[in-house]
Amino acid sequence: MKILPSRMTTNLAKKNKPLYRRIWFWASLGVGVGGGIVGLIYGIGLIDRTLPDKADLKAVVREQTLTIKAADGTILQQQGEATREQLKLEQIPDNLKKAFIASEDRRFQQHNGVDLQGIARASLNNLRSQGVVEGGSTITQQLARILFLKQEQTVWRKLKEVRLAQKIESELTKDQILERYLNLVYLGAGAYGVADAAWVYFSKSPNQLSLAEMATIAGLAPAPSLYAPDKNPAAAKRRRDLVLQRMQEDKVITPEQRQAAIQEPLTLKSSLPKRMQVQSPYFTSYVQKELPKYVSSDVLASGGLVVETTLNPTWQKVAEEAVAKTLRNQGRWENFKQAALVAVDPRSGEVKAMVGGKDFGKNQFNRVTQAQRQPGSTFKGFVYATAIASGKSPYDSYQDAPFVVDGYEPKNYSENFRGSMNIRDALTRSVNVIAVKVLIDVGFKPTIKLAHEMGIKSQLKPTYSLALGSNEVNLLELTSAYGSFATLGLHREPYGIRRIINRQGKVIWSAKFKSKRVLDADSAAIMTWMLRNVVEGGTGAAAQLGNRQVAGKTGTSDKARDLWFIGYIPQMVTGVWLGNDDNRPTDGSSSSAAYTWHEFMEKAVQGMPVEKFPKRPKLEGRKGTIKAQSIKPKQVLNRSISSDNDSESVRNSEDSGSSRRRRRRYSQEEQQPENYTRRRRRRDRTEQSSNSSSESSRPRRRSRRVESDSPPPRRSRRSSPPANNSGSSGSSSSQPSWRDRLRPAQ
Repeated sequence: MKILPSRMTTNLAKKNKPLYRRIWFWASLGVGVGGGIVGLIYGIGLIDRTLPDKADLKAVVREQTLTIKAADGTILQQQGEATREQLKLEQIPDNLKKAFIASEDRRFQQHNGVDLQGIARASLNNLRSQGVVEGGSTITQQLARILFLKQEQTVWRKLKEVRLAQKIESELTKDQILERYLNLVYLGAGAYGVADAAWVYFSKSPNQLSLAEMATIAGLAPAPSLYAPDKNPAAAKRRRDLVLQRMQEDKVITPEQRQAAIQEPLTLKSSLPKRMQVQSPYFTSYVQKELPKYVSSDVLASGGLVVETTLNPTWQKVAEEAVAKTLRNQGRWENFKQAALVAVDPRSGEVKAMVGGKDFGKNQFNRVTQAQRQPGSTFKGFVYATAIASGKSPYDSYQDAPFVVDGYEPKNYSENFRGSMNIRDALTRSVNVIAVKVLIDVGFKPTIKLAHEMGIKSQLKPTYSLALGSNEVNLLELTSAYGSFATLGLHREPYGIRRIINRQGKVIWSAKFKSKRVLDADSAAIMTWMLRNVVEGGTGAAAQLGNRQVAGKTGTSDKARDLWFIGYIPQMVTGVWLGNDDNRPTDGSSSSAAYTWHEFMEKAVQGMPVEKFPKRPKLEGRKGTIKAQSIKPKQVLNRSISSDNDSESVRNSEDSGSSRRRRRRYSQEEQQPENYTRRRRRRDRTEQSSNSSSESSRPRRRSRRVESDSPPPRRSRRSSPPANNSGSSGSSSSQPSWRDRLRPAQ
């Protein structure tokens, strides 16, 4: 029997198969292949639907990060996994770039996001060494994982990573990919990016690193904890030497360079990541509270934002020094523990400097934006502005004399009265009685409306003590409101954020606040002219700036609990508050606030052009732009000056009765508590004084005299009050020396 060869048998069998079976075979094969192709396309489409949009592929920072920058671009604060320094590719040394490419992705310039050759090579090397010595992920894949993916080890995550890498390669150039990677890669010890790593491990900038140090940093990328030079120096050296070997193999460095780098000892100089540093914490906390006003909660939650602010770092440093100096000196002697300062550009509304307290590390309460305090006489600016805008002249006169309206009795701080005074002099000397009388003439409603339009946000109640600053406000709104005088009646909302940029580098919000006319230009110019006189010849003399014109107002609340000065030049308005968080009285004066203002402004204006305020407009023929709505009191009681001053001389005697002492007044307070201290009574008796009888006949000379709306210098327990209280305030014999004024109470 003849046996046929196997190949011939197979061919005969195929020929003997029915035709329908052959058709079925090829149809099944086609369906299988086609189904596989369709499944692959569907799978790719399914993956693509879960990937970020095309625009998102250009992200430059991680999610869940926040970077706050000053006006000059310096970083004030960072939160999340971010580098302190975002370097441009050209700022990164060439050898450092090549070290990472040799270590992580030797075919970086050839592949399109996924390197099949690299995967095969890595697999073979890992098999040979019986461990993981080389990864197959490209730099592009690593960037995709850093920006968009979580770190779970799943097939689905790996497929998304591959697809993302391909999409990134289609949207970005190789240089853009490498720049992002070198700024974002985590390199251990809290370091994100090569700039952080250079600082954390070697306390250097990248361009100061040696070749060996560059190789050490590049070797960290696969496993930062395993190759950390501060924790495992032996493994770090082995990894460094491997990177150097690959650099030589890729002809990036010469054998001599490699040998020299291998012989270099691994010397560390560790530092904390710069992102841990927070500059201007009161300001940055204010910025973070402002963010929800401008972007949605979803955008904030997703993170990756860069916030460009208005802060001037130079001025901020000067502000911090001025506040610290005041607390160190005057604060110790005058018994106040806290201070706050804010500077605003009135023309734009930009906050340029902000100091919210003594020590943010101990107390995060921001006394610029959160503390509600009585503004004292600084509120008189709004009362007189309403009066001027209603058509009154600065030379309109009122009687400074004992006065009770509906049971409320305003008292001047010195408790002396001067008779007839014009509005300008009353503001210069901060006379309380006349401020209340002016408020009665113009009305609660117009005054409150103007104050709110100028920038006061806090509630203002229609009471007679409103004229003397009994309603609480915060420092930022009060300072911003005074800025409306500097801009001839135009007001801009104060703000600290210029722009907000998302993780793709796109501006999603920018400041576009428009100015609003809140006071006519002539009235604002007249008010500035009057407020200049407060600084040149009144209670704000400590704020003078040489050849620069300065306008402003002091303020002192009940028992000197709050000491204020709000002052401005044409280009900047700055406010200062001094006091205690627990509202304890101080032994200070508003001149200390004016002094702090001067300490800051004197340095801040260096290099700033000297500008002058507009000249005072003509007063003749002016028409009001605000309609006064005068108050009609139910009961008004006027007393003569002489009788009140007679009783004043009794109150000023050494051993006056307790019933008399309880009649003494401060600012807007109607009656002083019974526990009023003996030291404050002695200090009040040394208040600068001028008898109305001698001054009323010489009204023009009064403008040259100065009355402080603040407590006078303290006297020693052993010193007696002046025998004659009618002496001129300009007399040198009645003024203690500067040493006496600064000496703490015994």
